[in-house]
Amino acid sequence: MSTETRDTVFIGKKPLMAYVTSALIQLANLPAVNIKARGLSIGRAVDVAQIIARKTENAGYVIGDIKIDSELLESQDGKPRNVSTIDIEIKRKGS
Repeated sequence: MSTETRDTVFIGKKPLMAYVTSALIQLANLPAVNIKARGLSIGRAVDVAQIIARKTENAGYVIGDIKIDSELLESQDGKPRNVSTIDIEIKRKGS
């Protein structure tokens, strides 16, 4: 296991505040964190970014670049399928 600091939070099916807490812990040590999600988790990623930006406005965190894309994945029946992805940057003001 490496000791390098990760700057990405991958959104899945855990409770929303687990991802908010994880991102805030990383932001304490890093100037910016990326929140990444795909498929049905995109809405949850947007919620995480909004909670951090709105609730910690006094701490100086803002939403930075937002990138949307799609990936080609193989579905359970073996057919190729496009899945939407999002990457939201949360950073300190002025960074």
